Amino acid sequence: MFVPNVQGLENAGGTTALSFGRAIAPVAQVSRLERLRAVAAQIDWVPDLGTRIGSRDWCRGTATCALLCATAFAVAPPIAHPLLGQAAAPLTGTDREEARAQIIAPLAWGADTGRHMASNDLVRPLTEAPERPIEQRTATVGHGDSLGDMLQRAGLSERDAQDTVALVATTVSLGDLKPGTQIPMTLGRRPNRSVARPLEALSLRARFDLALDLKRVGDRLVLERHAIAVDDTPLRITGAVGSSLYRSARAAGVPIRAVEAYIKAIASKVPVGQIDSTDTYDLIVERQRAATGETQLGKLLFAGLGQRSHRTQLVQWNDGTWYEATGQAERQGQFTMPVSMARVTSSFGMRFHPLLGFSRMHKGIDIGTAWGTPVHAPADGVVAFAGRSGGYGNFLKMAHGGSIVTCYGHLSRFAVRAGQHVSRGDVIAYSGNSGLSTGPHLHWEVLRGGVAVNPRGFSFSSLSTLSGEQLRAFRAKVSGLLAVKPGA
Repeated sequence: MFVPNVQGLENAGGTTALSFGRAIAPVAQVSRLERLRAVAAQIDWVPDLGTRIGSRDWCRGTATCALLCATAFAVAPPIAHPLLGQAAAPLTGTDREEARAQIIAPLAWGADTGRHMASNDLVRPLTEAPERPIEQRTATVGHGDSLGDMLQRAGLSERDAQDTVALVATTVSLGDLKPGTQIPMTLGRRPNRSVARPLEALSLRARFDLALDLKRVGDRLVLERHAIAVDDTPLRITGAVGSSLYRSARAAGVPIRAVEAYIKAIASKVPVGQIDSTDTYDLIVERQRAATGETQLGKLLFAGLGQRSHRTQLVQWNDGTWYEATGQAERQGQFTMPVSMARVTSSFGMRFHPLLGFSRMHKGIDIGTAWGTPVHAPADGVVAFAGRSGGYGNFLKMAHGGSIVTCYGHLSRFAVRAGQHVSRGDVIAYSGNSGLSTGPHLHWEVLRGGVAVNPRGFSFSSLSTLSGEQLRAFRAKVSGLLAVKPGA
């Protein structure tokens, strides 16, 4: 740092002065040797050889480096033979044994280190190592595993395993035991190694709200039931959408399945592209909190989205349908082709009938398929009819709600029966050649309000409303959910 008010600093060169050397007095007042020293001090003998390659300074620095290297080689002492050092004499006899007694060698070397003492008359060899009086073991329920087999693999005798299974079955169904459930147990002393250890105690978390303890009293096992208090208050989480609705909800602690269900429910009402970063999400999931500290999160119960000009509130009812808070549910969608890898051989509209010999309205489309091709439900619905119907042959009719009905003709056989509820993609029948047909194919019709419409590209929208006792129960559920405080 340059400080101009310091006495004599300007004459010394200020900030431009070199870090080595000294100030030069007038030439007339110094000797020739002093002048040479001053000139040599102003020369940079060690410049950066990585810059200004080929310049005079670079050549001078290269010469300096070469001179230093040559001088180092010239004055280095000659090393014709390796230097010899004093080596310790190897240990032998008693000294070697004493040294080995104080070290620990790896197992790969035999692990024969340490001090060894010879046995005397007081030492008696054992025929077998003694067992521990009790053992603590933990067994885990596996997928598709039975409780009895699992206990026997853990070391229980067949009798103890059967008694344990019988006692547990009096309280809970053995099929309700979740895979991964750990069962700590205590095994007692056995008379000899040829028999299994007796079961002294066992603990089992049979359900989230029930724990079982088995203890041996005399010659039999006694079961003790311990009810666990569980709080069923659901969990409500709210927050800003931010840059990603999924990431924001996951960061707030919402389970993956609940986030996916929330996005799917909201997308049925609000296009995902219209969700802004300033919008707020509001969701409620099932939660159980046991008095022992465990917590379980279940399915999504409420899906809400707050926007500037609109608020969406959806509640899942007992039938799995998402209803608005008012009790109405609107479903929108598009039918998929009922058969895969197929081609349309006859379109919707007026056509000349190949068997009847005149033109008439073709109320559906014909899809050419091989005989016996599976026919899939294009959407959720209920089978209204499955049987013979004139020229249609084997005929199936499905109701999808909202006065929408689909029909399937010329089938070879049925896979469902009347009154059965089917889901989208389920196999409902198989194509064939029954009725008035020139070859194996599927006749597919779509009726809206009893009027035939073109099945290709058909989109539907249905509105269902709860009423009566269901509406009152639904409103009570909505009020209870909205009363839950976020994060409580």
